[in-house]
Amino acid sequence: MLQLNLLKWLQEPNTNSTQFLIEQLLDIGAALSDTHDLGELLNLILSKSREITFSDGGSVYLVDNKENQPSKLLFKVAQNDSLPGFSFHELVMAMTSESLAGYVAITGESLNLPDAYNLPLGIPYRFDKSFDQNTGYRTCSVLVLPIQNRHQEIIGVLQLINRKVKSNVVLTTKNAQELTQPYSEWEEKILRSLASQVAISIERNHLQENIENLFEGFVKASVQAIEARDPCTSGHSERVAKLTVTLCQEANTINQGFLSKINFNEQQIQEIRYAALLHDFGKIGVPEAILTKRKKLYEEQLEIIKQRFSLAQRTLEIESAEAKYKYLLEHLSDKSKPHLQENCSFCQNIKDSDLELEQKITRLHNYWNVLLTANEPTILAEEPLEQLRQLSAYTYRDVDGELKQLITPQEMAQLTIPRGNLTPEERLAIQSHVTYSYEFLKRIPWTKDLQKIPEIAYGHHEKLDGSGYPRGLKEAEIPPQVQMIVIADIYDALTAGDRPYKQGLPVEVALKIMRSEAAQNKINSHFLELFEQRQVFSILGHCK
Repeated sequence: MLQLNLLKWLQEPNTNSTQFLIEQLLDIGAALSDTHDLGELLNLILSKSREITFSDGGSVYLVDNKENQPSKLLFKVAQNDSLPGFSFHELVMAMTSESLAGYVAITGESLNLPDAYNLPLGIPYRFDKSFDQNTGYRTCSVLVLPIQNRHQEIIGVLQLINRKVKSNVVLTTKNAQELTQPYSEWEEKILRSLASQVAISIERNHLQENIENLFEGFVKASVQAIEARDPCTSGHSERVAKLTVTLCQEANTINQGFLSKINFNEQQIQEIRYAALLHDFGKIGVPEAILTKRKKLYEEQLEIIKQRFSLAQRTLEIESAEAKYKYLLEHLSDKSKPHLQENCSFCQNIKDSDLELEQKITRLHNYWNVLLTANEPTILAEEPLEQLRQLSAYTYRDVDGELKQLITPQEMAQLTIPRGNLTPEERLAIQSHVTYSYEFLKRIPWTKDLQKIPEIAYGHHEKLDGSGYPRGLKEAEIPPQVQMIVIADIYDALTAGDRPYKQGLPVEVALKIMRSEAAQNKINSHFLELFEQRQVFSILGHCK
């Protein structure tokens, strides 16, 4: 719209410095399109508006319309050439028609005041002289314009003060009236049209913020969904993201050696952060029982086995009692033999039977203790393994008198896992979360700046020597940001104290393990060295 109206304005009389104005307006349009930070955008709007009108100062307000709350004005930006030591602080103001900006924001009318100290009688607004009194300034001409969006809604106010006769003069209380002049209708018309383009830029900025907030909310909700299914790793994704982002920022400061080639801009770091936060999202597709498995046997399995042990012991006791009863009946019928004499065979038999029962029950209790030891997710020693082999052959009679194994082959396979608490099948199910993460994330229509998120998250279990999963990538195929996430992920997995199947390791022990991994070319030694030297891990606040 700004460019289209130029032709009309060029036909108007008294148009001075036409070429300069065209260049300025085109430059403003280009600058507005290239600026995405709201603070920079508002400062640019104000400085360019002042530049084309020779305004000594000015300010920009944004309208804050929150549901169920009175509308307010946010005093966002202020500039003044004649007050070099002027310091500005953002303020929140009530939006009333008593102030100049409030009146324009409410009515949508422009205010073009030749002298702010001489206002007509009977008007609802007034000029607040407190700024002039506090700074020793003198406000004369004022132009206040509404900033309206395409729906004609007022989203802000642009206020310019003291249109100077020459751009380079410095105003004082003594010369202000002499060196300033009122704003012309033509300038007001130009700035009104400029304000409409400004509104587009502000709305675009708000839209960008809304998109970013939407992504942020989506990511946080996704992380909460993961942690709800796997409370054992609560906080893991957030910690990995913090470690990775900090490592990236530290890498950006290195200007020599291998790391001097690494440089991530702000958008790339945000992309890395989101990928780190979402790297484990695929766990939502892994059975919850496997995710929350604490030991080699599931809790319900252990409870069933415990009941079998109780039944086996009760069976031993019943069998012993039945044997004694049978012996008693047989010997009571033989009246020729003494039964109550000291050291009689009957008494000795009872003692032997009780001793045998006690030994069998003790053996059963020992097996139970061995089972509990083997159920822990630690490296299994040879002695428990041998006892487990004996236990695997142990049988008992159930309530129907049928002979059964005390421990099933499947349970024994779980108990004899040499390291950790997962069977090969369960480990594959856990590892599948990487592919699930990728398949889920690639379905999301990420913006251009975030389009690598799925690929970055996909590689967080790859190793430089190709021994990682799921694709077995080699070093040249693994991007630097992925290699950084790998280091953060391993460190947190080693040191986290919230895992039910292991205790968190001290920092030095964890770093020693990681140095060994780097020596075997599994993780990047340069990134690990930086991680350690700059103590990136200290941002988590736990140094064990």
